[in-house]
Amino acid sequence: MHTVEHRAVVPAESAGQRLDQALATLFPDYSRSRLQAWIRAGHVRIDGRQLRPRDKVDGGEEVVLNAVLEDETDAAAEPMQLAILHEDEEILVLDKPAGLVVHPGAGNPAGTLVNALLHHRPDLRALPRAGIVHRLDKDTTGAMVVACTPAAHAALVRQLEERSVRREYQAVTVGVMTGGGTVDAPIGRHPVDRVRMAIREGGREAVTHYRVLARFRGHTHVLCKLETGRTHQIRVHLASIRNPIVGDPVYGGRLAVPKGASAALIEALRGFRRQALHAARLELVHPGHGETVAFEAPLPADFAALLEALQADLEA
Repeated sequence: MHTVEHRAVVPAESAGQRLDQALATLFPDYSRSRLQAWIRAGHVRIDGRQLRPRDKVDGGEEVVLNAVLEDETDAAAEPMQLAILHEDEEILVLDKPAGLVVHPGAGNPAGTLVNALLHHRPDLRALPRAGIVHRLDKDTTGAMVVACTPAAHAALVRQLEERSVRREYQAVTVGVMTGGGTVDAPIGRHPVDRVRMAIREGGREAVTHYRVLARFRGHTHVLCKLETGRTHQIRVHLASIRNPIVGDPVYGGRLAVPKGASAALIEALRGFRRQALHAARLELVHPGHGETVAFEAPLPADFAALLEALQADLEA
């Protein structure tokens, strides 16, 4: 934890706003909820007075903020190897392997990405979720961005909310697609099986665009672009159009072997025991210098081998 000290003047254009709104404009490095907590705790003085988050400002007041940026997580730091694609003062971009859980939770109290990040950069303890602003499922691989400062965290969260972060995934699906398309269907928790997500009326908006990269005897290699980032979104959406992802233990159904498949392909499909889904590319505005940056994560060995087996079977 470390001390935060700021002085500022409420601008005239903020007149009539709630105090927490005005502070969110003055101090964009911090989330509104954190600022509200500091206001309530008496760490913010307006012309020497303590106000409430909902109190209105007139403009021209002096703001003094003295607070402690406390730890946001008590997870233990653990030495683990990370495949880092890029790292600077503001962000860290990594290539998440299959099998790595992102956040500690029931059944996974340790050995997660959060634990590894806290060992790699102990200062991430002061950020919500150790700087993680989006997640990948345990067995999904690929590019993830982590914020390394409060300012970077606020900026990345804002970009995600505004849907300006471009995320591209590659997947291998069951069935031969005739072409690309868009799935625009709301997603919510399954009404019976709480581990699963499902397309549900009243669910959260979810939009996935997809296009064909290659067709095989009974499968398709696709590129998916997300407009939204719901839990299991690509997996649920592709399954809904009857093209579930190969190896998906939740939405994939029974093993599908195309008629006339070679022994090598059958072995490859049976041996692929996770969803064939990879976060291949991530594009965002860098929260430090403001330029658009893009990062690509290479296909993992098992995914590449599956594609090779599908192509060899097609050419046999």
